[in-house]
Amino acid sequence: QVQLVESGGGLVQPGGSLRLSCAASGSIFSINDMGWYRQAPGKQQRELVAVITKGGSTNYADSVKGRFTISRDNAKNTVYLQMNSLKPEDTAVYYCNARVVVNVFEYDYWGQGTQVTVSS
Repeated sequence: QVQLVESGGGLVQPGGSLRLSCAASGSIFSINDMGWYRQAPGKQQRELVAVITKGGSTNYADSVKGRFTISRDNAKNTVYLQMNSLKPEDTAVYYCNARVVVNVFEYDYWGQGTQVTVSS
């Protein structure tokens, strides 16, 4: 069993910053890609925010490039999302995702979500 636990969400004013963390624990052999997705109010689908490979290669949604930075600590099985210059349109529930290798198979795991609200 693998669990992803997120932290760091909250209420912030436009232009402010937040840092999200997501720690994976359990029967983990290794973790391949880790990423952050978000689901905005009134939208049914989650959108990719950023993803980072095991080797450290990153990819970002166009809407967050230059403002958000994803990083990971492989020794701690943890992924981070540093969010700067936040805008009201960044308001969403943010979900952590990890592709975890258990024994020889890769599985997709999700965190429970953390609310980020950008408002004055």
